[in-house]
Amino acid sequence: MKTIQLGKDGPTVSRVGLGCMGMSGMYGPADRAESLATIHEALEAGVTLLDTGDFYGMGHNEMLIGEALKGGKRDKAFISVKFGAQRSPDGQWIGYDARPEAVKTALAYTLQRLGVDHIDLYRPARLDPNVPIEDTVGAVADCIKAGWVRHLGLSEISAATLRRAHAVHPVRDVQFEYSVMSRDLERELLPAARELGVSITAYGILSRGLISGSKPGGGQVGDFRGFMPRFSGDNLAANQKLIDAFAQVAASKGASVVQLAVAWVLARGEDIVPLIGARKRSQLQETLGALALDLTAEDLAAIEAAIPPGAVQGDRYPAPQMAHLEA
Repeated sequence: MKTIQLGKDGPTVSRVGLGCMGMSGMYGPADRAESLATIHEALEAGVTLLDTGDFYGMGHNEMLIGEALKGGKRDKAFISVKFGAQRSPDGQWIGYDARPEAVKTALAYTLQRLGVDHIDLYRPARLDPNVPIEDTVGAVADCIKAGWVRHLGLSEISAATLRRAHAVHPVRDVQFEYSVMSRDLERELLPAARELGVSITAYGILSRGLISGSKPGGGQVGDFRGFMPRFSGDNLAANQKLIDAFAQVAASKGASVVQLAVAWVLARGEDIVPLIGARKRSQLQETLGALALDLTAEDLAAIEAAIPPGAVQGDRYPAPQMAHLEA
């Protein structure tokens, strides 16, 4: 497994990370034993970066990772945790809280659920509109000084907010949805991040399974993709045509659409770390095959022709969640 540096003067992490959200019901039920086996196999393959959030399954995901890291495996993992998203007992999203007091309280519970003495990278899941980013970052900086956290990250913020945060404490990376079907960060955030020496960890690299053909349905309780505009009605039909063209490029390379999608993100720069959202070992194995896939200038042009920027129909999230995206 190739490794890279996360941000200027930052820690060393694997070239790809494992996004663990799907193991806690966000895409419908997941098999616990298979999830644990997938985390173990990822670690054995050299994948060090494990990405989670304290609101994934209302703590379930952190406890799952904590269980997976028992038996001396903690030293193999670089744990990245998002905080701040508020959920009710029925799972509804009810806002964000990134006040300094909330930051430290959330961290205390996260450390307990994971069963560790520190988090490698800690980040607010979204910008709290009621709290200056300087206050939130300052609280994380306090936790770094105390030894409970090692590094600071951000998620789904604007270039201007990144600059303000970075002036308070070095930001190692910004997490942002990025795929051949979601390229918003290229306009302003990515240039600013590169200027400041901040990496990107890219989630949603398969556009929530849209690229790979994994779609909501079949009575899968808890699959939030059923509310996403890109998976509905005319949007889905239009997007499927783009994916069919993309699949032809993949076939010409002797690769799967999953591998081509990951290889495209890898080709965007050494400062971008794609997060593999695998819930099963078979998915992990297929996706890791992208590391051996070299894309030529002709390949990249063919991908651009198959899915031109701005061609995808539908927003990334329903309107209420889009309102929480600053960028």
